[in-house]
Amino acid sequence: MSRSPLRRGLLAAAVALPLVLAGAPAVADLAPPDGAIPYVWRVTATDSQVRSLAEAGFDVTTTRDGAALVVGPRSTADQLRGLGHRPRFHDTVHKPVEEAETAAADTFYGGYHTPAAHEAHLDRVAREHPELATVVDIGDSWRKTRGLGGHDIKAVCLTRRTSGDCALRPDAAKPRLAVIAQIHARELSTGELAWKWIDHLATGYGSDAEVTSVLDSTEVWVVPMANPDGVDIVASGGNRPKAQRKNANTSNGACTGTGVGVDLNRNSSFHWGGDSTRPCSETYQGPRAASEPETRALEQWFRALFPVQRGPGDDDPAPSTATGVMITLHSYGDYVITPWGWTEDPAPNDAELRALGHRMAESNGYVVGTNGDTVGYSTSGTTDDFTYGVLGVASYTFEMGSSSGSCGGFFPRYSCVDSDFWPKNRGALLTAAKAAAAPYRTP
Repeated sequence: MSRSPLRRGLLAAAVALPLVLAGAPAVADLAPPDGAIPYVWRVTATDSQVRSLAEAGFDVTTTRDGAALVVGPRSTADQLRGLGHRPRFHDTVHKPVEEAETAAADTFYGGYHTPAAHEAHLDRVAREHPELATVVDIGDSWRKTRGLGGHDIKAVCLTRRTSGDCALRPDAAKPRLAVIAQIHARELSTGELAWKWIDHLATGYGSDAEVTSVLDSTEVWVVPMANPDGVDIVASGGNRPKAQRKNANTSNGACTGTGVGVDLNRNSSFHWGGDSTRPCSETYQGPRAASEPETRALEQWFRALFPVQRGPGDDDPAPSTATGVMITLHSYGDYVITPWGWTEDPAPNDAELRALGHRMAESNGYVVGTNGDTVGYSTSGTTDDFTYGVLGVASYTFEMGSSSGSCGGFFPRYSCVDSDFWPKNRGALLTAAKAAAAPYRTP
């Protein structure tokens, strides 16, 4: 999940193990194969115990109703037992990749696209639809700033172009929807949903009445891969993708494996500083607010897209005349999450944010609410708290997918993009685009 300290799983050996929902004790006797392959373990734990596990370096992905899901090999289960917990096998992390799912160039794990493939896709869309699509370089990844390869962070603006459209200034004539994906590298389904969304708009203009209306009236901006260095690490595992959540910054602490990096969804400058200070933790917030080039690129881009529309106080609401919607795509949990994340107090526009959230959930069926209503814990330095808290933009986190099964966890089967994530969220994204002109007004 976007906000979760841990993310779900890692590989399933191609053995078909029964799917288990959190809370189903019958799986306690199932023993996954030996070896270092990661699994998802369910433990009963209090909030303070969960925090202690995360601070101790366990990869905790979900906490809810007195239970936590922890990712790791069988040795992780042994460590949990040594701390007095009784871990139960919950699910595999990786799902079987069928022979028929032959990966094309620049894809992995059955069809998921690499950062290079996403970059080529944006350029192709702009080339084939010059009247609609404009690609913009909004900044650099950490590796690129250090001369270690890396990537430009690319955004695409989609609208029926007229004079002045897609300019990076906050006084745009058209309202704007901004969608970002894969800020947590291992949340694979999110980048693919962004890919499908871009294609749906670019190819649907002129033939799909709803798409045509949206692009005639609205600018839709998409960053399909906000953490490309991290995704390179994930993709390097091939059909057993690595569980890299953070960026690729190796300058903090003596971390190894997927422990390197800064959690970009804990590094934003609004109410930064309430998450992990341990560099190897999955939720490491970084040495200071907006320390990472990816974070600074996103924040500068948001400030260029949207004017400041609320006062500086935490209790200052955005006015009913405010425009703009921002959605950050994460997995997993089947949630539409509203601000605030940094506190349990309701945001000043709580009712209006929930109202639009429920309209989007009419399409995807997700549970709508704050962290307390959904994932069950607070977060600081998140992207959606920044865009709402600083700019007054109606902001949301979509947590896509369940905690188990073929379409669950961080590494769902690629076929789930077409069978589950896209059909559920296409309508939700269109609802967001149509609401961008007046998100705080109930239609």
